[in-house]
This record gives sequence, structure tokens and C-alpha cells, in this order.
Amino acid sequence: MVTSSLALGVNIRKSELLPRAEVEKMGIVWRGNSSNSHDLLAAPEAGYPNDFSWCNKDGVNYCTASLNQHIPQYCGSCWAHGAVSALGDRIKIARNGNVGHTDVALSVQHMLNCGNAGSCHGGSLDGPYQWIHSISSKTGTGISYALSQPYLACSSESKEGWCEHVDSTCTALNTARTCGTFGEACVGLTHYPNATVAEFGSISGPDAMQKEIFARGPIACTIDAAPITKYTGGIATEKSFMTDHVISVVGWGTDATEGLYWIVRNSWGEYWGENGYVRVKSGALALEDACAWATPGTFSAPEFDNIYKCYEDGSNCK
Repeated sequence: MVTSSLALGVNIRKSELLPRAEVEKMGIVWRGNSSNSHDLLAAPEAGYPNDFSWCNKDGVNYCTASLNQHIPQYCGSCWAHGAVSALGDRIKIARNGNVGHTDVALSVQHMLNCGNAGSCHGGSLDGPYQWIHSISSKTGTGISYALSQPYLACSSESKEGWCEHVDSTCTALNTARTCGTFGEACVGLTHYPNATVAEFGSISGPDAMQKEIFARGPIACTIDAAPITKYTGGIATEKSFMTDHVISVVGWGTDATEGLYWIVRNSWGEYWGENGYVRVKSGALALEDACAWATPGTFSAPEFDNIYKCYEDGSNCK
């Protein structure tokens, strides 16, 4: 592969990752694992291919849509975006590429409202999957879909923009909602499309990353985002010793000059980078330091006929 020109700019930016002490105060287990299933995964006998991506696996795109945490206004919710993007991809993989069906889009706002894993001012790598797994185990219902709880880029402490006027408390209305015709109040739904997590875990290092991605799908990882704020293309090669951001890794490639690189989906919109993606050299931007994975449990989908039918005004699902 010929490496294209790379425009990198170094900024001083506020970290969107909370310190370990704050994360653990929230009840989140640092680098927690619900099972050892990752350790039981076997590498292919012939070794890993030089190039592998879930966005083009055997001609099928298993990657869900790129998200933008910066609209409708800035919110430091990369930790939620990275996690739900990777989980959404794994749901698409479980559905064999969604042939004949639209992609599942998970609700970042539900996590901001109810997850206790972070806010618009930062969060954790570990918290999102641990929260979804917890509510999945306790209630049998997981994270709602974005169509019933769209992204508002606000959390309970936010004062930016219109957030002072947004109720983001964890209520039925702020989990999944619908609104009837003119003059009718919006209602919180007791039944709504959702996705659960069966298992979650933490890994680090290129070998573990390749094993997990190849066997089960994309993962969420921390990264140093400062050197790529002005990235426009090519392979990012800068060394880093800290991380401040969460992204999802969908695969890898091999460059004739730089060797192994990771295919990274960011949450800054498709106008940024390579249509929302960045290629990162193995060992660069501290990308391999910490990653999280989750396996989907049950999820709402028309092919399973498991979506509860609510009326237009939601009156039978209050």
C-alpha cells in the first residue's frame, strides 16, 4: 500500500477519560472481565491475514454508521460512542450482515441519562459494557435504540447550549419515549427495542486485539487523540504515553513501509479523516494500551419477532 500524505496537528485538549479513582468511585471495575471467554479464543492455524476489516469481510460491510459526538453540540461522550459503535457492529455480525434489514443503532443518550459510567465531561472505557451487562442481568432489558432516545449531547451536569433546559435524569421518558399528536404529552415506554450484553472483558496488546477482532468483531480502545485532531489521511505514526479518548477498532492492514496498522473508527463525523476513520500504526498513539470487548446477548429485531407493538401515542406501553 502507498501511504498517503498525513496532516497531523498537536493540540492541547481536555481528556475525555476520567482518572481511575473517579471511575472506581462510580462502581466500575477497572479493566474488569465478566468471563475468561477471550482467553479461550484460538488464533487461526495459518495465522492472521495481512489485511482484515469487518467493514469489508468477504465483500460484506458489517460496520454500522459512523457517529458524531460533536453534534448537535460538543459533548465529551467518546467513551459511550466507541462502545456502542463496536457493540452495534457485533450485533450486525450476529445478524449476518443484516441482509434485508436496517442496522441497529444503539442509544448513546440512554447511556448518558442512566449509565452512571460518565457524562459529557468524560467517562471510562470499562463502564459502558459493565452497565449494559448489569441491567441486562437484572432486568432482561438492555440499552435502548437511538430511534426511541436520540442523541442530545447533554448530561445531567451539562450547562452548555440548551442543556440547562434538557431533563436528562434516568426516567422512563429518558430511556425510551414517543410523543403523540399535537397537544399530547410525550410518554416513557415500558416496552421498547433494546440490546443486551452477555459478556464483557478487557484486553491489551496487538496479539489480543487481533485475536478478539478476528474471532468476534470490533472492540473499543483508548487512544491519544491530540495528534490526530487535524488528521486528513494516511497512517498516524506518532508515539504517545497517555490516552484521552475512546474509539472503536474494526480491523487492521499492512503497509509496505509502516507495517501493521489498525483501522480505527472515530466519533467525529464522516467529514473528518478518511470518511470518519483513521489508520494508526501498531505501537502509535498508545492505541494498544487498553481495549474493551462485549458479546451481544438478546436484541430486538424483526426477524426474531420480539418487538412489542406499541400504539402511535404509546398509551398501551406506558
